Amino acid sequence: MAVTTSSSITAPLPRLSSPLSSIITPAFQNLNHGLKPINRRQLLNAISISISISPILTPVAGARGLFQMPPVRLSNRYFLVRAGESEFESLGIINTNPVAKTSVDSGLSDKGKKQTLKAALDLKAMGACDNGCWIWPSITQRAYQAAEIIAAVNGISRSYIVPEYSFLDARGLGAYEGKKLEALSEVYESDTISPRNKPPPIDDGTPNESVSDVFVRVTQLMSILETQYSEETIVIVSPDSDNLTILQAGLVGLDLRRHRDLSFGPGEVRFVDTSSIPTYKQPASALYKCVNPPICT
Repeated sequence: MAVTTSSSITAPLPRLSSPLSSIITPAFQNLNHGLKPINRRQLLNAISISISISPILTPVAGARGLFQMPPVRLSNRYFLVRAGESEFESLGIINTNPVAKTSVDSGLSDKGKKQTLKAALDLKAMGACDNGCWIWPSITQRAYQAAEIIAAVNGISRSYIVPEYSFLDARGLGAYEGKKLEALSEVYESDTISPRNKPPPIDDGTPNESVSDVFVRVTQLMSILETQYSEETIVIVSPDSDNLTILQAGLVGLDLRRHRDLSFGPGEVRFVDTSSIPTYKQPASALYKCVNPPICT
């Protein structure tokens, strides 16, 4: 249906400054001077055509694509930090049940606080946060305590601490929960056979995660960080070593079965350099063969 103008329109319409003016302004001027009625559909078509051809109104965002391991490049600088010794670790006990991750008993031991202070000073010496940084700790008690120490030593506001609620949980070790730390050697021996091997399950809520399971988690974390930030410094604080060794193995393209060779000690700090594989222990001859690292069977 055609829509005609009202005779009450007498004041001249303002001139449009956008690219739409070349199409819309003449149409409204016709209306204003009563020269010719305009069809509403024609007006909408004129607007849609202008929008489709206007570079000002339709900016094209540069997409980064899906994050892959190993990455072609990283948009940010990353430092990996293992929190200091926990209370459970000081007793020589394996504790990976996420139900207890915010418990005081999962916090830093006295020795762990000293180890974390050294980590914070190491970051300072490395200039990690000289131009500011974001600190991403696991919400696990000891990791978050470590993040607060790192922030205080490096002069970073607590508003730059971003707690991570699941992707940085300590690796769930299933039936090994509550056993002595020495039992971890059995887990790592199984890891060298296949990254898909899981620790035996248990019914107390502790997950039994394979290396591949953790790899999925840390890849998701990196995808978030690479999407959310650009040209920033990120300090990742993990409650355990496995998150970090599996992440680093993925970033440098190392066979995931060898992740343990990159082991982090309590309070250890490491800068992520994807251009080189860090020094690691020489494995047993002919034990590792992988044609598509870091995913190997």
